[in-house]
Amino acid sequence: MPTVDVALGERAYSIHIGRGLLADPAYWPARLSGRLVAVVSNETVAPLYLHRVQKSLLAVGAKPFAVVLPDGEAHKNWQTLNRIFDALLERHCERGSTLIALGGGVIGDMGGFAAACYQRGMAFIQTPTTLLAQVDSSVGGKTAINHPLGKNMIGAFHQPSLVLVDIATLSTLPQRELSAGMAEVIKYGLIRDMDFLCWLEDNMQRLMARDETLLTEAVYRACRHKAEIVVADEREQGARALLNLGHTFGHAIETGLGYGVWLHGEAVAAGMLMAARLSAQMGWLSAADISRVERLLIAAALPVRAPDLGAERYLELMRHDKKVHNGRLRLILLSALGNAVISEAASAAEIAEAIREQTDATR
Repeated sequence: MPTVDVALGERAYSIHIGRGLLADPAYWPARLSGRLVAVVSNETVAPLYLHRVQKSLLAVGAKPFAVVLPDGEAHKNWQTLNRIFDALLERHCERGSTLIALGGGVIGDMGGFAAACYQRGMAFIQTPTTLLAQVDSSVGGKTAINHPLGKNMIGAFHQPSLVLVDIATLSTLPQRELSAGMAEVIKYGLIRDMDFLCWLEDNMQRLMARDETLLTEAVYRACRHKAEIVVADEREQGARALLNLGHTFGHAIETGLGYGVWLHGEAVAAGMLMAARLSAQMGWLSAADISRVERLLIAAALPVRAPDLGAERYLELMRHDKKVHNGRLRLILLSALGNAVISEAASAAEIAEAIREQTDATR
């Protein structure tokens, strides 16, 4: 079974990747803080997997209870977060209790943020059930909720004590969600691993057909990259920012359209092409490079044209993003395929040109 260790000293934890982990009691005891365990999930995931987790917890003597939230990015807000706090207080949870986030990125982000805040910090475990959460949001301790003016603008760094990636959960994932997760997988190849990018090109058809062996390999390689970056720069003071390739553009899409209209991975895919287009304007990528990225995204059934919000609206939304530094947009660009850089060199006019070239007025 592939395992990735996130070596953060006394806050170190492991990412276990395999089939059937949610139903295996062996993984829980060492990482449960106290017997009372809140399992936070949503209305889509809970009917599929909640009983497996609860049964495993009961087998090791824990006392689990469920907090089931509405599904979707539109509910990633203070009102929904308060439902978690209400449940923790009603059940008399202590700082020594444990919160398990069972679901995709929204549940992981909100569950982790609730754990970071409740009594100034309680233990939590990530059990991601979407590809996007498995390869990205469940690892690294970023937790947050959305604000009407910007995505993930209110949050905290709070590392999990364990990440259990049950590959079997991908069998019930809608195809659109699988594609959205693949955007984050592709990102790792684009920013730091040309061999992985080539591997994805060779295997994308089988990955999208849910070949479990290949999906396990893809998740493992993505998590290994994420862990290495997080260990080097836990609080995003430098290299960790490279993980945001396409995200500043993508967050503008999500905020501008309304949360949940486009999935996060869909917006990131279109955003990565905007970043590639801008990189070409800077003289770093060729037209052939852009076409290569576009072909890979199309193979993963991801959008390659962004909605036409208007370049000025994009820029307005991007200025609310966390990547703004001293009032200037700090973007992740590609100096070559497989090598990302942090850049503040692009002017507003150059960014607007890249946006216009990659938007589709018909969407």
